[in-house]
Amino acid sequence: MGRLVPAVTRALDVLELFLQGDGTLSAPEVTRKLQLPRTTVHELLTTLAARSYLVTDPDRPGRYRLGVRTYQLGSRYAEQLDLAAEGRQVARRVAERCGESVHVAILDGTDAVCVAQADSTHAVRTVSAAGHRLPAHCTSAGKMLLASLPAPELDARLDGLEPAALTPHTLTGERELRAALDAVRQRGVATEHQESDPGVSCVAAPVRDRSGRVVAALSVSVPMIRWTEERERELAALAREGADELSGRLGHDRGTARTAEPPGAPPGSLV
Repeated sequence: MGRLVPAVTRALDVLELFLQGDGTLSAPEVTRKLQLPRTTVHELLTTLAARSYLVTDPDRPGRYRLGVRTYQLGSRYAEQLDLAAEGRQVARRVAERCGESVHVAILDGTDAVCVAQADSTHAVRTVSAAGHRLPAHCTSAGKMLLASLPAPELDARLDGLEPAALTPHTLTGERELRAALDAVRQRGVATEHQESDPGVSCVAAPVRDRSGRVVAALSVSVPMIRWTEERERELAALAREGADELSGRLGHDRGTARTAEPPGAPPGSLV
């Protein structure tokens, strides 16, 4: 556990004060409530205003209120909540059709994090829960999300990364991983075979928001005892359909043609 940064803590304390009362505060009020030096409060308010987290109230000189940046952060958080809620519904529908476990995951750094899931109806099945995370390089959803990044962002995330081997099948070399991501871009779906969990294979498709940006991936996980090439094709089609449905629920135009994304293309051009 890293140490808390005092300056960041104080800045957050200032922002949280605006959750109280009428939503406006003056510098003296902030000073009194937080028991901080006036100079420190002035610097904090100036910095937060410069970054649009606070703005001065035009109708009440000397008072501040929350700025547009806080609204943007809140909107992004709301989008994630919508993704989880809609993702659960779509995951259940896909799971009912195929009888297998279905997950919706987002990218956090170099990890794929499950935000919604529906369990298989089979006795032998894969089990996970919302919040579960795995290294993106060894999951189909994670590969899908990595492959959708523009080249500079992908390079930044992979820079210095030493992929861990969760199984003997995990891709641990950067060259191997990049080749796998190129294949994902060409196919429009991602697969993994026993790379994160022995005896399990997965296939994933991209989920887009209303701007066309890939924000998640929907995957279907299957024990190897039920995995065949024909089954892979069936589940890939179901993953695409489920991802398209979820994308539509998030406002994306599902009539957009599916195309391969060249390396370095901007978000929104994959599938």
